[in-house]
Amino acid sequence: MTYRTITIARDVQFAAKQTAAESRERFARQGTLVVNLLSSPGSGKTSLLQATARHWQGRHTMAVLVGDIATDRDAQRLTPLVPAVQLTTGGACHLDLALVQRGWEALAVADVEFLFVENVGNLVCPASHDLGEHLRVIVLSVPEGDDKPAKYPKAFRTSQALVINKTDLLPYVPFSLQQATEDARLIQPQLEMFPVAALHDEGIEAWCAYLERQRERLREAV
Repeated sequence: MTYRTITIARDVQFAAKQTAAESRERFARQGTLVVNLLSSPGSGKTSLLQATARHWQGRHTMAVLVGDIATDRDAQRLTPLVPAVQLTTGGACHLDLALVQRGWEALAVADVEFLFVENVGNLVCPASHDLGEHLRVIVLSVPEGDDKPAKYPKAFRTSQALVINKTDLLPYVPFSLQQATEDARLIQPQLEMFPVAALHDEGIEAWCAYLERQRERLREAV
């Protein structure tokens, strides 16, 4: 019996990447900046989004697709402020583009300037999946410790911005902003940094101004 090896020089994720690129382009044409939020569980993604919605109230429109393995509790927290749809994975450790697209259809809202995808709390799986976002942001909270960039490099390497949340707890826990920043920028030198205390709206103005600039650049590029 003879054997023959056939080499197929093609990215196995080619179709998924192409679909994500098409989705990204559609949102860009309609003026919607899509932001994918990654973090560990409990980092404060939902609190960050609540603070963002409060800051933009009456000035910008935003909507949220909330990813979780189970429950719709985070969506319930957001719906008094902004349109939100819960995306429940039923066990999967990350969101995928097909689920995000179904969530967008379920939102059924027009003229959204900022669409946030609050990914499942996990610093491993979500880093490998393109959801058609224009901007990937990782949220790190002070109680988690400052060693997360070194431990989970891909999540930081594939992100464009880092929000360090719960800075109001810095006097009470061992966390070095300098160490976290240095480690993160060793992995991704262009990473933008935003220290915030979302529950107290501290640092939210600078964070929102950054997002506004990113959307303007998106619109100018179309």
